[in-house]
Amino acid sequence: MRVLFGCGGFQVLWAALAVCMTIGFTIQLWGVSLQKRLLPVPWAPPAEAKEVREEEALPSPSPPCQPRKHLVFLKTHKTGSSTIVNLLHRFGDSWGLRFALPARYQFSYPNPFQARRVKGWHPKGRPFDVLCHHMRFNLLEVQKVVHPDSFYFSVVRDPVALAESAFSYYRGVAPAFHRAGTLPEFLASPHRFYQPGERGNHYARNLLWFDFGLDPPASHSPASIDAALEELERIFHLVLLTEHMDESLVLLRHALCWTLDDVVAFRHNLRSPESVYTLEPSNAARLRAWNYLDWHLYAHFNRTFWARVENFGYARMARETAMLQKHRAQLMQHCLQNGGPLEPGQITDKRIRPFQFGQAPILGYALQPGLAPKDQEVCQRMVTPELQYKDLLDAKQFPASFQRNSSQPRAAR
Repeated sequence: MRVLFGCGGFQVLWAALAVCMTIGFTIQLWGVSLQKRLLPVPWAPPAEAKEVREEEALPSPSPPCQPRKHLVFLKTHKTGSSTIVNLLHRFGDSWGLRFALPARYQFSYPNPFQARRVKGWHPKGRPFDVLCHHMRFNLLEVQKVVHPDSFYFSVVRDPVALAESAFSYYRGVAPAFHRAGTLPEFLASPHRFYQPGERGNHYARNLLWFDFGLDPPASHSPASIDAALEELERIFHLVLLTEHMDESLVLLRHALCWTLDDVVAFRHNLRSPESVYTLEPSNAARLRAWNYLDWHLYAHFNRTFWARVENFGYARMARETAMLQKHRAQLMQHCLQNGGPLEPGQITDKRIRPFQFGQAPILGYALQPGLAPKDQEVCQRMVTPELQYKDLLDAKQFPASFQRNSSQPRAAR
């Protein structure tokens, strides 16, 4: 091969190669950075963490503790939060706790929470024990209502699954969703359908961020987002993961010093599986990018969750999760017709038939006939939907006013 370049030619060639290599390296770094922002956080501990260390083989004795009864649960939308509300209803009901209740079924959502919206609240009155119904979080107002030593917790979900569920459930009330024929059509050009500030559109973008009471940061820098998340971490003692609800309930049980029966629960507000839309990977990536604030929030609390699990002990977590699942399976066989959820048309008792809202049927439960009276009471509490249970608590705390204002449940959006 003949050499076609002189000394000057080689200098030009090496300069060009250096530029290309620099550009290629920059693109590669940018791609890795983007991948870290948009690809899913692992929903399980790393492989090496699953190995049982010798010191984990035997459970260490737990110090004696008293069950915590002052609770603030931020009920986020489309995260399985109705299941957690059911166990809070049951716990508070059995202990005779005072619930901070809304006039209807939510605290003037989507407006920020205000203490004056709580039934029976007075600035000089005694604080309530449990706050757990839909609100947009507002710490200063919440603190006016509950005990100073209250345990604050919430639950978050992968924004892809959350947004798919929200599209199905809130399409009738979110203009951005309503204008789009399908979820892929919305994702192809979301700005074509979405107008910030339009009533109902908070369901269409960064719903978790909104429910936690956060406004979009003026600066979209990672530092401003991290600062908001660090403040949430300071407020909330525990944030659960929808994708790992059983592990979440184990952590919650120990944080609250509750019994296994206190945290065992059937799934509530559950959609028919046929109505769940399977997203292509490209559309899943678009959903995470569209809900980028939710993604940052979720990734942050995903990391804190698994740090807690590691501290708890992986072997211990595996044992206790299996125990919880076994207990739930036994209760489902004992309590439920068909041993599981049913379509709403199959539930004849309106006291336990879930409210229907959105495009997809909401499943519920029917009790086995012939249950012993004590079992009947336990099982009935476990299957009672959120709205009906809230009405039962309302009737106990405010019997006179509840009788005057009682009516059929309406959508708890």
